[in-house]
Amino acid sequence: MADKLSPAERSRLMARVKAKNTKPEVQVRRCAHKLGYRFRLHRRDLPGKPDIVFPGRKKAIFVHGCFWHHHDCKRGTIPETNREFWEAKLASNVERDATSQSALKQDGWSVLVLWECQTRNEDNLIAALRSFL
Repeated sequence: MADKLSPAERSRLMARVKAKNTKPEVQVRRCAHKLGYRFRLHRRDLPGKPDIVFPGRKKAIFVHGCFWHHHDCKRGTIPETNREFWEAKLASNVERDATSQSALKQDGWSVLVLWECQTRNEDNLIAALRSFL
């Protein structure tokens, strides 16, 4: 099945996908703040630029989109069109994530990965944050 959009249209559409301040990330920040925690955002000096960082506790949270980081849920499926490209792209994202998390752990940081689909239930999200922090 061919892509219904031209390469220029597809490129323009994909360029609009945000990397920071996504809805799931903002939801996690809102819950952490509600619990009384203060944090820093997108620390460039740390491997992988974690989305939310608690420097005093040496804890970092990555909020991953299910599609972009290839989660095992209904949102994490590989598109049928241009499948070879997407398999390689998503595999490299997963590998990069593992490398970043490993480097943080070697530096003494605790890492939590929250998936987009996990941020939909606020009670479960708050429980996960409480447990981690």
